[in-house]
Amino acid sequence: MNHNFHQSLDEKCHRMLNAVEPGTEIPTHRHRDSSETILCVRGYFQECLYDDNGNLTEVIDMLPGGVIVNVPIGQWHSLKSLGSGTVLLEAKDGKWEKIREEDVMEVKYCRGKIKSH
Repeated sequence: MNHNFHQSLDEKCHRMLNAVEPGTEIPTHRHRDSSETILCVRGYFQECLYDDNGNLTEVIDMLPGGVIVNVPIGQWHSLKSLGSGTVLLEAKDGKWEKIREEDVMEVKYCRGKIKSH
């Protein structure tokens, strides 16, 4: 479930709240045209970063009042919800666009911790 803050999907900045429950795993993907800023408003989730070969390189614990993550352009990443009632804020440059097939990678989801913040 999500809530868009912008008036139109064509606006120059994509801002939304996403509600995710435990068991929600966002597929590993990348954004070629924008970085993505993510913060936890409520609950608990992990942001997982991968290299171009699908190797898990970093796991970031996301809690309210914790870190704000800026995922660079082209960085492969996924999200795993671990707390009931989790809500996150995400912001990106440009209008909302569906993720293209070539920007989704099949990898094993984030399991355990590699490097946590």
